[in-house]
Amino acid sequence: MPSALKKIERRKNAVKTLDNLSRKEDRTLIIHYSCESFYDREDGQSPRITSIAVRNFSSASTASFSIHKVAEQKRVRFGDIEANYNELEKEMLNEYFRFVDQSKSFEWVHWNMRDINYGFPAIEHRYKVLGGDPIVLDESRKHDLSRLLIDLYGNNYIGHKRLTKLMAKNDITPFDFLEGQGEADAFENKEYVKLHQSTLRKADVLAGILARTMDGSLKTDVRWWDQYGVHPIAVLEYIAKHWLFTLVFGVLGVLGRLWATHPQKPKKVSIVQTGLFSASRWSVLSNLPSFDPFYLPIEA
Repeated sequence: MPSALKKIERRKNAVKTLDNLSRKEDRTLIIHYSCESFYDREDGQSPRITSIAVRNFSSASTASFSIHKVAEQKRVRFGDIEANYNELEKEMLNEYFRFVDQSKSFEWVHWNMRDINYGFPAIEHRYKVLGGDPIVLDESRKHDLSRLLIDLYGNNYIGHKRLTKLMAKNDITPFDFLEGQGEADAFENKEYVKLHQSTLRKADVLAGILARTMDGSLKTDVRWWDQYGVHPIAVLEYIAKHWLFTLVFGVLGVLGRLWATHPQKPKKVSIVQTGLFSASRWSVLSNLPSFDPFYLPIEA
């Protein structure tokens, strides 16, 4: 299949996914988590999960799980948290997987949580290391927002790093937001509250980006040929999406039928009678050069 047609197919699938999520907003969850740095790990151990946030897309209520919260609940002193990391991390993941078990039928939206380095598999692996038995979500319930945006708009829709560039492009404040290494550094420096606030903020940011994508207000650097591909079918899809093209071709079709059925007695007829124009479109059409908003010469 030609590249342009593949773009169209991926885009249609992405639109279908978004339509499905928009119909299930109250059963759509946004997840983000933070962990130790997974680079330069000399001992070969998997990075510790430090904080998880899961936000309901409709209600904005957020369930959060973190090592420092568990420590507080268990009355572990701040200075003793590091010595009890394994116990605290396992209890945090116990709570998280109980939540997952209760929410298996929900849709889970995430950002690049795809593999053992960073993703659902990494959380599951870490829980196994600590002696737990993870609940594994069905793949059909996981939706990678970063991939959806690429499928919708093309690879060049925004520069790298994409999440922070999207935030800047759409005037989303970076308040409390730490990038991946910043979160790892915060944990290393025992800045647990700062780390947790960043995790919560990222879940909010992803929810905002998803909402803008759904309503068509997300700002990107995309050009239409990057989005649709240069192909006749792609061009037709682009034309069909825009009402002005549809309107023009509709008027031409009506005029063609009138001409074919009544070839004599030319007169001017109000095109309001055609029923093709809604009031909301008059302001646009009336500003077009040399456009008479009331009459077109047609054959009676």
